[in-house]
Amino acid sequence: MTEARWPIVLFDFDGTVADTVDLILASHHHATEAVLGYRLDEDLIKSYIGRPFGPLFASIAPDKVDELAAVYTPYNWGHIGEWVKPFPGMGDVIHGLTTAGARTGIVTSRMREPTETGLEALGLTHALPLLAPADVTELHKPYPEPLLHALDLLGAPAEQAVYVGDAVFDVQAAHAAGMASIAVTWGAGTRDDLMAANPTHLVDTPAELGAVLLTV
Repeated sequence: MTEARWPIVLFDFDGTVADTVDLILASHHHATEAVLGYRLDEDLIKSYIGRPFGPLFASIAPDKVDELAAVYTPYNWGHIGEWVKPFPGMGDVIHGLTTAGARTGIVTSRMREPTETGLEALGLTHALPLLAPADVTELHKPYPEPLLHALDLLGAPAEQAVYVGDAVFDVQAAHAAGMASIAVTWGAGTRDDLMAANPTHLVDTPAELGAVLLTV
């Protein structure tokens, strides 16, 4: 009989469950070209994935944050249903957890509406409830507030939960919340950076993730 190693498994969305890195890169290119007249280095963009886009915009053009956001947001939201793709094997992991009786959910720095659109496009709306989008807490990853909000909704202690994400910020948020963490290498974060963040586990494929989350 398959059992879940943790009763609560929370997932990041972008770069973890959903392959949206290309969409995020395209959205930043669209915004910075329109407002600033140039593209940002893609490695710089990737280093900020996992947080709301505001800190990146503030670091490059603090006087243009609102203007950049006004261009970025409709482009990103308008294309998520078209661009979002599942990472092969992730659906099997999520459904395996559900079958094993684990409670699952999404904690993301993406706003509610596009996340719901993305989950619907992936067919995961019911399997992965959206517990903590960016608009429910004042502080975001790497702070623990979004994860703590999700745990509060579930009525569960941090010791029973694990957070799965592709960014250093995800690992840091899990540590700050007192949760275990699993870093995945198929998203935006580099393997070396994720390893340096000291996650509880580091996995390279959804099959490896399933082997960590589920025991037979």
